[in-house]
Amino acid sequence: MCYLPLTEYDTADEAVKREYDDQISKHGRITNMKRTLLHNIPAFHAYMQWYTLKDLIVSFIGERALSLFSYAISSGNHCLVCSTFFRKILIDSGDNPDNPSLSDTEKLLMDFGKAICVNPHEIPEIIYEDLKKLFNTEQIVLLIAFAGIMSATNLFNTVAKVPLDEILYDYKKITDE
Repeated sequence: MCYLPLTEYDTADEAVKREYDDQISKHGRITNMKRTLLHNIPAFHAYMQWYTLKDLIVSFIGERALSLFSYAISSGNHCLVCSTFFRKILIDSGDNPDNPSLSDTEKLLMDFGKAICVNPHEIPEIIYEDLKKLFNTEQIVLLIAFAGIMSATNLFNTVAKVPLDEILYDYKKITDE
């Protein structure tokens, strides 16, 4: 059961309608999370910085690695909406999100994402060492900042009880039923 109502385009004010239109022009649709966030435009804009960080990170790890990193974080945080969103991306690109074939970098990113969720105070030192071998300081800062905004997105969806988007229904894990 959704804790907060979704905004509706037909009854929204002009500022919210502009945000809807912008999201649809960029992404082809607007998600339930975004419809919920649009009750407060500054909050919406804060969460949309996810895309800014995503674009910067994709430039040095690629889309697939970013999706795997995001999936590890979202699954680790038990966020149905976000983990299913990334399952869809991975499945639609031909991957098996439950048993992906991983490069060393992708495995490191998934391990890092999982470790952040398990206990951010006790991330194994080997993960930090391996990150430093592959990425410069600016890139590591981006990865950590992205993990933070991904976790915030997970938290928002979970606490607000944002309903799973209909487009994601067929991508849920059997254990999510």
